[in-house]
Amino acid sequence: MECTIEKNKENCNCTYSPCPRKGNCCECIAYHRKKDELPACFFSDEVEKTYDRSIERFIAYHSE
Repeated sequence: MECTIEKNKENCNCTYSPCPRKGNCCECIAYHRKKDELPACFFSDEVEKTYDRSIERFIAYHSE
């Protein structure tokens, strides 16, 4: 399957400007999984800006 990086970037809410994985969802998910985190797209824009991408924050966010 071909990755559509430019199309994926249209929906990417990651605010970390120098991120080399922006639009490359497979790499992004693998990177954050190794860090026990979730990618920005799992969070609202407001929560994403805190850079707290922990699983605990995800659970808290969806429990509110």
